[in-house]
Amino acid sequence: MGPEHVMQPTQDTWQPPPESVFKLNFDAAVFLGLNRSGYGAVIRNEKGEVMAAMAAKGPEVFCSEEAELLACRKAIEFAVDASFSELVIEGDNSFAMKAISTLKDDQSMLGNVIGDIQHLLRNLQWERIDCIRRRGNCVAHVLAQFTRNIIEDMYWMEDVPPIAREALYQDANFSD
Repeated sequence: MGPEHVMQPTQDTWQPPPESVFKLNFDAAVFLGLNRSGYGAVIRNEKGEVMAAMAAKGPEVFCSEEAELLACRKAIEFAVDASFSELVIEGDNSFAMKAISTLKDDQSMLGNVIGDIQHLLRNLQWERIDCIRRRGNCVAHVLAQFTRNIIEDMYWMEDVPPIAREALYQDANFSD
C-alpha cells in the first residue's frame, strides 16, 4: 500500500465496510485548559452494528496531529486486543491518515508514533486506510469529547454510551 492510497476526504457520511470486514473509526480531542487529550473509537460491522467502542484519556499534546496519531495507535491496539484483524481504519485528519499509510520511515517529531502504528498495521490480516470528513466520523468524535469528564478509560462491547447513541442513529441512515 503506497501513499496514493489515501486521498482527501470524500465521504460526508459513514459507509459500511465490505462484508466480513469491520470498520474502525477514531478521533481525538484536545482539552487545552485541562492539559490533556482524549481518544474515541468505535468498531462496526457491515450492518452498522457496534461491535466495540472505547473512550480513553490521553496526555497533553503539542498539536492536533499528535493527538490524532496517538488516538489512531490506541484505537488500533484496542481493535487488535478485541481480536479484530480485518479492518477499514477511518479518521478525519488527512495528515494523520496520509502519514500512517506511507510506507517510508517518517523522520519527523511524530515518527516514532507513526512507526508504532505501521508496526501494528503489519500484524493485521487485512486493512484499508481511509480519510472521512468530520460529519462522517461523529460517533468517534462524540466519544473523544466524552473523555473530558472520565476518570478512567472506558470500553463497551456491542454498545456505545448513551451520549453517543444519537450520532450512531444518524449514521444508521447510510445509503447502500
